[in-house]
This record gives sequence, C-alpha cells and structure tokens, in this order.
Amino acid sequence: MTRPSYDATAKLLHWIIVGLLAVQYPIGWLMPDIHRGQTPGAAMTFHISFGILILALIVLRLIWRLTHPVPAEPSLPPWQRIASQVSHWMLYLLVLATTLTGWLFASFRGWTVSFFYMMRLPMLASDNAAAGKAIDGLHQIAEWSLLVLIGLHVAAALAHLLIYRDRVMQRMLPN
Repeated sequence: MTRPSYDATAKLLHWIIVGLLAVQYPIGWLMPDIHRGQTPGAAMTFHISFGILILALIVLRLIWRLTHPVPAEPSLPPWQRIASQVSHWMLYLLVLATTLTGWLFASFRGWTVSFFYMMRLPMLASDNAAAGKAIDGLHQIAEWSLLVLIGLHVAAALAHLLIYRDRVMQRMLPN
C-alpha cells in the first residue's frame, strides 16, 4: 500500500531547506561585492555558511529520497507525473550545483571560509582568478535557474491546491 503523504523526515527536510533558501537568496543579493584583495565580511561568511548547511541538508534529503519511496499519486495525468519527477530531480541537481559552485568560488578566490565562525572549512581548490571568474558565472547561472525552477514548483503546488484541488500539495504539508 502506498502512503498518501510524504513521511515526517522528508517533510521536515523539505521545509527546513525552503526556509534556508528564503534566507540565503536575500543575503546573496544584499551583501556588498568583494573584490580581489578584500577579505569577506560577515555577510559572505553567513552566505557561505547557509550554503554549506543547505548542501548538507540537500544531500541528506537526496539520500532519504533514494531510500524511502515517494508516495504515489495515481490521479495525476502521465504528463504531470513526468513533469513532477523531472522538476524534483532538477531541484536536487540545481541546489547541489549552486552550493558547490559557491564553495568552489570562495576557494578559487583564496578566501578562508568558516562555518558560522565555528570551524574552518576545507578549500576545494587553490587560488585561481580565471577559474574563480568562470565558476562565479556558473554559480550565478545555477542560482537564477534554481530560482526560476522554485517559482515553477510553487506555481504548480498552488495550481494543485487552488485549481485542481487534488490534494497533491497536501502530501508535503504538516499533518
């Protein structure tokens, strides 16, 4: 028998990541630019720290998803089921890409990175200006692509809630 709803762990990880992304995007947009030779300040430290936290949680969420079946929704038309599966895997991929390219960017810039000032994070690469510029471009593409996909995901969830009224969205809401 399939469960009508996601389990509590999947829901908790989903909503924590949603909350962290809601904090992460404004920090990234509002922090000042940091040019070569400048030391990253508190805003960048928090931006990187939230990114690392999101990375850890998305890896946990991905492991959970691979080891725990997704509740089936037999009432969905095939095109919606396929679109849902593709968009969910793209969300995982883009969150991973965004967080990893951000960490790589900091490494290529030669920044000492800490996790909320508590522990130093390892560098993923050595200081390299050309690679830093390239990876920054990839980071920006990933972050904007993720934002667009999040918007589509929210729009689809609201369509299921308000238009189709098929209880698809309720599967991820707290009981």
